This record gives sequence, structure tokens and C-alpha cells, in this order.
Amino acid sequence: MAGGALGVLIPPSILAILYAVVAQQSVGELYAGSVMPGLMLSGLYIAYVLLRAYLNPAVGPAVPVAERIDLAAKLKLLRGLIAPIALVVVVLGLLFTGIATPVEAAGLGSFGAMIVALVHGRLTLEGLFGASLSTVKATAMVLWIIFGASIFVGLYILKGGQTFITETLLGTGLSPYGILLLMMVLLVILGMFLDWVGILLLAVPIFVPIIKQLTFDGLFGLPGPSSDQVLVWFGVLYLVNMQMSFLSPPFGYALFYIRGVAPASISMATIFRSSLIFLAIQVLALVLVVVFPAIATWLPGLMYGK
Repeated sequence: MAGGALGVLIPPSILAILYAVVAQQSVGELYAGSVMPGLMLSGLYIAYVLLRAYLNPAVGPAVPVAERIDLAAKLKLLRGLIAPIALVVVVLGLLFTGIATPVEAAGLGSFGAMIVALVHGRLTLEGLFGASLSTVKATAMVLWIIFGASIFVGLYILKGGQTFITETLLGTGLSPYGILLLMMVLLVILGMFLDWVGILLLAVPIFVPIIKQLTFDGLFGLPGPSSDQVLVWFGVLYLVNMQMSFLSPPFGYALFYIRGVAPASISMATIFRSSLIFLAIQVLALVLVVVFPAIATWLPGLMYGK
């Protein structure tokens, strides 16, 4: 459940693309910035599971001998992953290097996926029609949300709401990190009840202009993000925060996805309780990215010279 939620953070991420469009940032920079936090989070998950299983081996029993396969069989299974992995590398490579826009990369990715399906003998007219229909439904849903949110945000800004919120936050006397903390708390609360697309279209147009006006000098004597890295850093913090929303009771998506595949003996209350430790790990990761901005800015700086 927690590992699946990493999909909104580790590239390729639809959320990162939509955030980059709304915030008018580079998708490649945002992808590069989210790689290290994503790997860090997955490492923290693995460390927790290993520690828990070490302290109580009963919660993580070994695979039965009858179900194990040898190395040769494992290598044979890897052959089926070569084409999908190559496709992901090509699409991400086009985005990272700036050769293709997200739309162009998506088109090439779709075409490549059809070739992969053809190679594996799974390209059928029925499957293609089903995939096309699902794409149209998802696109229409997102576009209608964008339409409604754009009207709301446009009216909000026209009536001076953006100026009011900006002046209110800047006039609270809070430090830049205090304002950032307030934003993160608001996003966590919104993530407990709203869809991530709605949060993106409602919050990002309000928060990003405020972040542009703030200077982050660092915490505990450590360096903060440079002025040209602040937006990438905040974008990664936003992605980590939205990743938390998938596990946040009472309406986290992943909670209900896992309910759909879990045995009937596992109650919803058990699933809610099980998510809390992973939410705590995600909060830890969020704090680490705030205190050590280089986790999010080092790779984009290396790749794009910022």
C-alpha cells in the first residue's frame, strides 16, 4: 500500500507533470528532484520492514521451499521485463534531456507500449478499444476538474483573494519556514478529504507565488536552497505531501485499493491503523527534505547546472 503510493513521487509521475504545468516549471527538473526523495522513502520502508521482521520473525516468514525457484528460472522471468524497462528508460530519457515535451513523450510511450504488447502477443482490438475508452474517461474527468478549478481560482484572484492570502501570510510575522510549515499542514488536511487533482489546482496557484517571495536560509546552521532552486525544492515537498494523502485516513485512495484486494478477515480499521507507521515515515522524509534541501536539489543541479 505504501510502496504503491510512491508512484506519485518516483518518475514517471502524472502528478509531477500536472504540477509542472500548473506551476509553470520544468517537468525534467521536477522528475530529477523527486528521484532521491523517492529512493530515500523506499529505503526507509525497507529498513522498517527488515527491523520489524528481525524483532519479530513471525510477521515476515520465509517463502516456503516448495514455492522457491532457482537463479536460472529467475533470469528467465527477467526477460519479460526488458521491453517495459527499455520503454520507461526511453520516455524518461526524452523528458530528462528536454528532447521531448510531456505530450510528445506520452505519445511515444503509448506507441512503444503498443509495440511491447504486440511483441508479447497481447495487442488486441478489444484491448486497444478498452484502453482508449479508459483514457478518454480519465482525460475528461481531469479536464472537467481543471475547468471548474480554473474558474474558481480565476474568480478568487480577480476578487483579490491571492493578494489577501499573500499579505496575510507574510504579515503574520512567521519566518519563511513557519509559513512553509503552515502550507504543509494545510496540504495534509486537504489530502485527508479531497482528490489530489483538486488540491493541485486549488492550492498550487495560491502557494507558489508566495514561495517565490520567500528566502530560505537553512535550518540548524545548514544551507538552504538557492533562489533558483526554491521552486523545484517546494515542488518536491508538495509531491511528498501528496504522496502522504494516499495513505491518510479517512479517504486515502490506497486505503480503499488495499481493502479491495485484502482478505475479508482484515477490517478497514486494521488497514487504517497499519497506515499510521508509514505516514510517520513519510513525515520523517518530508522533514529530512526540508532540513536537507540537497536531497531534492542536488540531482537537478547536476543535470541542469542550477
